Amino acid sequence: MSEIDILAIFAHPDDMELTVGGTLLKMKSLGYKTGALDVTGGEMGTRGTAKGRHEEAVEAARILKLDVRENLGLADGHVFVDEESRTKLVRVLRRLKPKVLLTHQYDDPHPDHNHIAQLVREAARLASMRRYDEEFGQERINVPMVAHNIFSRLLAPSFIVDVSEFAEQKMDAIKAHKSQFYNPDSDEPETRLTGEGFLSELENRTRYFGSLIGTTGGEPFYVREALNVDDPIALLTRPMNLYS
Repeated sequence: MSEIDILAIFAHPDDMELTVGGTLLKMKSLGYKTGALDVTGGEMGTRGTAKGRHEEAVEAARILKLDVRENLGLADGHVFVDEESRTKLVRVLRRLKPKVLLTHQYDDPHPDHNHIAQLVREAARLASMRRYDEEFGQERINVPMVAHNIFSRLLAPSFIVDVSEFAEQKMDAIKAHKSQFYNPDSDEPETRLTGEGFLSELENRTRYFGSLIGTTGGEPFYVREALNVDDPIALLTRPMNLYS
């Protein structure tokens, strides 16, 4: 597999679509190579099967035009920041060589999500250390920049990506995970995600964050590092249409 530019690392099939699908579509439209890494198969989910969720993930990847979608193969509900998990992730990062990583935010109430936020940060740094996992024979990479999506905890974003042109495609990718969302014909147990209004909530969220930057759709992120800005005038004077 050739190198990619941006890699979304999220716990379960459909997590990536719910949070950063619009950003990945936009990056693809700008000519970047995009990828997703599902850390687990979502086999602990209330609805669906591991096989069915894999098939849904393949279809969603097609809609998002991803260059690669892989699964790290950790156990759903049992993701921890341990040496085996770090090494597995380092090997993927060294193979794909992403420049930017998108992942969960810290303190997410789902343990897998919270642990993955830390796992991604540690693996990103370890992948740059020449002697870490040296016997496996991969070369070190530069530390990828990690951006955490804001989803379950209210934080001030470091930046918001304008995804106005891609909101419909993002929703199509989410709906590809048909076992997980509203289906009046399903006889499986109900969850928050399967409620009839949940997808509308997602659309409202996208519109809200878009409104903060004067667009019709946005996806919010925060970073823990200081950003190196070459041209603050270009950054701070981009048209926002807030008062037009």
